[in-house]
Amino acid sequence: MQQIPETSNEIWAMTTGEAGMANQARGLAEAVAERTGWPVVQKTISLRPPWQILPMHWVPRPLAKLTPDSDPVEPPWPRILITCGRRSAAASIAIRKASRGRCFTVHVQDPLIPPHYFDLVAPPRHDRLTGANVLPTRGAIHHVTSAKLAEAANRFRSRFEHLPRPWIGVLLGGSNRTMTLTPDKACAIGEQLARAARESGGGLMITPSRRTGEENTRALAKAVADVPHVIWDRQGANPYFGILALANHVVVTGDSASMVSEAASTGKPLYVIDFGRYSKRLERFHSALRDEGVTRRFDGHLEHWEYQPVNDTGMVAGAILERMRDARNDTGRRSG
Repeated sequence: MQQIPETSNEIWAMTTGEAGMANQARGLAEAVAERTGWPVVQKTISLRPPWQILPMHWVPRPLAKLTPDSDPVEPPWPRILITCGRRSAAASIAIRKASRGRCFTVHVQDPLIPPHYFDLVAPPRHDRLTGANVLPTRGAIHHVTSAKLAEAANRFRSRFEHLPRPWIGVLLGGSNRTMTLTPDKACAIGEQLARAARESGGGLMITPSRRTGEENTRALAKAVADVPHVIWDRQGANPYFGILALANHVVVTGDSASMVSEAASTGKPLYVIDFGRYSKRLERFHSALRDEGVTRRFDGHLEHWEYQPVNDTGMVAGAILERMRDARNDTGRRSG
């Protein structure tokens, strides 16, 4: 008799470690965990050279080709495996096969291989991926929740309490493959933010990312020096969630679909700063949200509008469990 592969009621969130990928996988895993009560196990893996450059469905025996510093990937297999990012797909394929389908595999983003290698693929709609097991999302999957925002509001409110209202939250990204943030651009962004603060009588709550860079941050800080503001100096905890929770208006640089998606989940007036040329994918993302009334281009003036918050994480979590139930029912009907 063939032995049934060992599985446990766990949810693995597996990536190659990039913060954006890890946040998406963990966010979806946590949303499923809220419905199941199963623990979330976060794992970071990487493939040895030269295997990581191949299409992931071409890698033979990928679990034997993980680097020594990868987290353990061995039975018992989880009931649900969520991966994000192209280079984590090979391990997902191997685990699905090793568990003989008892592990339900989900891939966030376009895996750049045929989607039938997974039980479910959840790419952003601007990737234009289609298939019977493909569930497109309006924006990026993320780990922003109302509970986390409420906790962050309590934690960080005192840091901003001295600022006049309205509070203008500013999330800064930086250069990517098609856009370059320079000190001159950062200064121009700062001048627009200062104008918004002066016209509204409010204060700026600003958090830069690693990609913003120190020189760009200094240029922006100089431009907003004459208006009430707080800029996170990278000391202590990042007030990112606190800013999302407390801001009356949110302004985000457009280089990151993840940051825009996280801000759009709040339902607050959301402005996007365009500081360069978008890739075709990112341009489709921004155009769709503008057309739907979610975002507006930032020009230094503030208005108020309402929209349905953009948050597909819960929708995808529900679809995972529904498809797992359908698969169990199909198996039961066949065995009966």
